[in-house]
Amino acid sequence: MLRRLIELGIALSSERDHNRLLEMILLETKRVANADGGTLYLMTEDDQALSFAIMRNDSLDIAMGGTTGVEIPFPPLSLYDDEGTPNYTNVATAVALNKMTVNIPNAYETETFDFSGTIKFDQSTGYHSMSFLTVPLLNKQDLVIGVLQLINARTADDEVTPFSPDIQPIIEALTSQAAVALDNEMLFQGQRELLDSFIELIAGAIDQKSAYTGGHCQRVPALTQMLAKAACASNEPPFKDFDLDDDGWYELHLAGWLHDCGKVTTPEYVVDKATKLETIYNRIHEIRMRFEVLRRDAEIECLKAKLAGEGDHATLDAAYEDRCRGLEEDFAFLAATNIGGEFMDDESIDRVRQIGARTWTRYFDRSLGLSWEEASRLDDSTDYSEPSEERLLDDRSDHKTGQYDLGEIYNFSIRRGTLTAEERNKINDHIVVTIDMLNQLPFPKQLKRIPEYAGGHHEKMDGTGYPAGLTRDEMSLPARMMAIADIFEALTSADRPYKQAKKLSECVRIMGFMRNDDHIDPALFDLFLTSGVWREYADTFLAPEQIDEIDINDYLSGGG
Repeated sequence: MLRRLIELGIALSSERDHNRLLEMILLETKRVANADGGTLYLMTEDDQALSFAIMRNDSLDIAMGGTTGVEIPFPPLSLYDDEGTPNYTNVATAVALNKMTVNIPNAYETETFDFSGTIKFDQSTGYHSMSFLTVPLLNKQDLVIGVLQLINARTADDEVTPFSPDIQPIIEALTSQAAVALDNEMLFQGQRELLDSFIELIAGAIDQKSAYTGGHCQRVPALTQMLAKAACASNEPPFKDFDLDDDGWYELHLAGWLHDCGKVTTPEYVVDKATKLETIYNRIHEIRMRFEVLRRDAEIECLKAKLAGEGDHATLDAAYEDRCRGLEEDFAFLAATNIGGEFMDDESIDRVRQIGARTWTRYFDRSLGLSWEEASRLDDSTDYSEPSEERLLDDRSDHKTGQYDLGEIYNFSIRRGTLTAEERNKINDHIVVTIDMLNQLPFPKQLKRIPEYAGGHHEKMDGTGYPAGLTRDEMSLPARMMAIADIFEALTSADRPYKQAKKLSECVRIMGFMRNDDHIDPALFDLFLTSGVWREYADTFLAPEQIDEIDINDYLSGGG
């Protein structure tokens, strides 16, 4: 018995699954006491009732709660009535209130507790509930965290008998061990829930900071988990030996949620930059106003010429309309350029410069109303209070902020998309910040790979990715999974301000090109397709109008 108690103590202290631990507590104490049945109650969060956690009865073949998946239909046992009077009539609540074990030889003969509900149950089932041993579960702070109740001790001949006074201290000792183990497990779960909540808080902060990337922080871990499940279920190389235990799944879960935590340092106007001139607002409005000024100047010049009799009105009107048309065409060109695209050629960039070389007259002091930081970037040798001829588009010294170049010609001349080289580097830098942040956290041994998993989702299989330029063989399988998840989520997302939502087939086609260029793992991409993960994700997260038909055979390795 002593050896068995030691073994049970070790087993209880090492079990981390809540339901399995509850089951072990009840089944082992039931076995030691040779009881026919038992119930384990847990104290509710408000310490006002005992909830049914697990029930077993051999004779009635009852197994509820725990790992069975069968819910216990009985309501919690209240420790107090509506007036706040302690409930000492029920043996389980009385044990919780008094913190004392109660051993009842025969429930039908006791007058201390109300067993009318038990007797009614016996009448409906034909069972005979006789002996009860009810023990409180006390944690290190001497607080009741639950109650264990054993029913009908049995002799070697299977006769129902009272629980022996000799077995009671053994059950109490075992229950004490179980209470400590359960309290530790609940503390462990509480810490895990706190960590999960904190991580979701970070993702929520990114969500609040940028509505366009917040969903990304939630969808990437979901897609990574789908792909990992497919890999675990596969018997094909290189996944045949891949598997994740509970800690491994939790590690992957946290890495997915944390993979973009560095974005908390990236300005949202950079992350969400929808046009080339956008900062905190779209500066195309400033450019348009300058064109408005030039048009108004042209109109004033036309009217002055008419008043001065410098030409016939028809000729002057035609010249004015010609200038207006030119301004409209140039502004339309700049407005279209501001949207960004796949490629801007040298001819278009030259036209931006030609348009920018025009001048307009500024009359108001542009050094007024500036913040200290803005004012510090002005040229001290220039008198901004005097009227001045200024370029229609310019790359001024005060456009350079240290981290960014806000020059108008410089930004209009972006060849692809809407980001300058500095802004792209800043966005790419989020992964370095992510890795630095995660490396500072004291992860326990079973979670040590979180920085590696989270920090590898921008690496490419050929070593041309960032930040470390890792190759396929230098990356773990979960990190390569997260890279695919990150790309597919970004391609399929419908909430980005700088692009329209793509069809599912177009996204898979683009990933096929990336596989061909050795940017994503070819074996994982094949698994992504053959396992149906792409469709599972689409059905869950994509808009119906995005989902179209795909023949995956066109995109498998060696396919058409």
